Amino acid sequence: MPTYEYRCEKCGEQFSRMESISQHGRKRPACPKCKSVKITQMLSSFYAKTAKKT
Repeated sequence: MPTYEYRCEKCGEQFSRMESISQHGRKRPACPKCKSVKITQMLSSFYAKTAKKT
């Protein structure tokens, strides 16, 4: 399940949240610190795990 990173525009809190791809587009999460929904998704790094060749 992908992890998305957010920043609250009201208090500046940065937080991450695991969401399925289908859940991600439906509703914005609230800030865990101040409960505001004025958040911005941040760009973050990722890694891909692939199967080893035998």
